[in-house]
Formats: sequence, structure tokens, C-alpha cells
Amino acid sequence: MTTVLKLDEIKRLIDIPQLIREIEAGFVLYSEGKVNVPPVGFLHFDEPPGDVHIKYGFVLCDEYYVLKMASGFYNNPELGLPISDGLLLVFSQKTGELELILLDKCWLTDMRTAAAGAVAAKHLAAKKIHHIGIVGTGVQARLQLEILRDIVDCKSCFIWGRDPAKVQRMIEDLRAKDGVQAWGLEIKAAKDLDDLVLQCNLIVTATSARSPLIRADQVQKGTHITAMGSDDHGKQELEAKLLAEADLVVADSVSQCVDHGECFYAFQERLIEESSILELGQVIKDPDRGRTSEDQITVVDLTGVAIQDIQIAKMVARALREDKGQTRQES
Repeated sequence: MTTVLKLDEIKRLIDIPQLIREIEAGFVLYSEGKVNVPPVGFLHFDEPPGDVHIKYGFVLCDEYYVLKMASGFYNNPELGLPISDGLLLVFSQKTGELELILLDKCWLTDMRTAAAGAVAAKHLAAKKIHHIGIVGTGVQARLQLEILRDIVDCKSCFIWGRDPAKVQRMIEDLRAKDGVQAWGLEIKAAKDLDDLVLQCNLIVTATSARSPLIRADQVQKGTHITAMGSDDHGKQELEAKLLAEADLVVADSVSQCVDHGECFYAFQERLIEESSILELGQVIKDPDRGRTSEDQITVVDLTGVAIQDIQIAKMVARALREDKGQTRQES
């Protein structure tokens, strides 16, 4: 019998430190070739502007296979609606039966994406972080900062966005959160993007920009950048030259990133070779392939891989099973 879970039920089954470990393990499985993940499906809409991502796959010889649909319709706030929506379908790998429908409203996608940013920072950022820089003011920008508290020992953050009012609102909202208060993090608005890039040696870009925001000549030695906005054709947050000048360029999926990530532009302009790009799973498995100096500039290009959806769906399924088992014991 298929179980349907709504968002409130899903949220209580996710433990953040465990989620980071699950996503970390998933990247290794992906880079080891132990995952069947077909190319991403895209639906594009011009009027009103929107896009739908369809990701699916399975870990070989595992319990489930997973299909995820997540949408973003960017005029929705004008209608009083959230931009994102979505669901995950969890099927048995043995019988093909639909076991779980996760009506997550795109929350699981947001969480697994945020966890990937934490994994990237854990393995590639400098050991000593002076200031964290967040570029963007949307849901993902906020989550990226919040989830870094489990990874990064830093007490200062600068935020930049095109709309100063949104930046201030984001700062006020974050300051009111218990987790951020417990972290003791000082959060400020950057005077401008140049100032943020100059001050921060851990930068996360989480925007829908379609032209570069950060130039190569802005970035200081020792900076790590996690770029996650370029999850579709036409999006770009980093100047292509920046990837060419970085000491390490790491992708969640090389094949995806040269197709529609930040790597796409540098690859098309022949500034980097596909063979020079490492995968995050490779760096996790063999840290010697990652950052070897505090002075290196590192870039991680995150386009979102179905293994992340598989891992978080499996986490929910396991937690639900354990929760039911505990309930039966208590009764």
C-alpha cells in the first residue's frame, strides 16, 4: 500500500547532520559509477516564466528507485504563491511498486541542495574562514548559510543581493532564527558585491543570474566559491575566466556541469578541458585530490544530481520505517 506524506510529516524525519553524511556518501557512489542516473529532463516556460526539472535514478542493487519533479514559476509571488513546488516518488527496486509519495513542496530539493553546499565547503574551503559571503536572498541562499553552521567555524557573514530591501529582510529573518542565534553569527549587508568578494574567503552564490556576477580579478587567494545557481541552460554566476584561473574546479557531475553549469561557459570558450574538472565524489573519497594549500582558489559547480534526491528520499523512507517500528513497540 502506498504511503503519502505531506510536508509537515516529512520535516520531522530529516536530521541535518545525518543528511549531510548521506549526501556526502551519495556523491562518492555517483563518482564510483554505482548509480544509474539518466540525463536531467527539463521543461521550459516563457509566459509565465518557469521551469521544471525531472530527475530520477537508483543506486545499483539498492532498495528503491526515485523520481523527482521540482518546478520554479517566478511570477508566483505576485499571485501570493511560493515560487517552487514538487514531489518525490519512491518505488521498490524489487517489484516496481510505488511505496512512498513525498508531497514535499520542493523542500526536500532545497534541503539536499543546501546539504551539497555544506559538503563542498567541508572538503574544499580553507581551514580558517574569515567571513562567509552569501550572494542571493532567496530560499536557497538562506538555507546555505543556516546549514553551514554544522561545517564551518566562522562568526561573520556578509550578504549581497540586487534588492537592498530583500537583503535587510533576509538579515532580520536570519537573526531571529534560534539556530543562527546559537551559532553566534554576526550578519551584515555588504556595501556592494566587490566588497563581499574582497572580505570573504568562503562564498556561496545562489541566484538565477544569467550573466556573470563575480569576475576573476575580484577573487582573492585562498577563496572557495560554491556556485549553485546555474542549474539550467542560460544561467551563469561566475565569469568563465575565473574557472580557468582557479587552482581547482570541482563539479557535482562533470557531464552535467559542462552541459549546463558554470563549467559550460569555460568549456565552450576552451578555457578549461573537461578532463581537468574533478568530481566532488572523487575529492571526498581521496582528500589529497582536493585543496592542498590555504592560498588556492577553489570553485565547486553544483547543478544538482539525482543521487541527492535518491539519498534524501531513502533517508525519509528509513526514518519512517523506524518511526513505525518504534510506535508498534510502544503500543
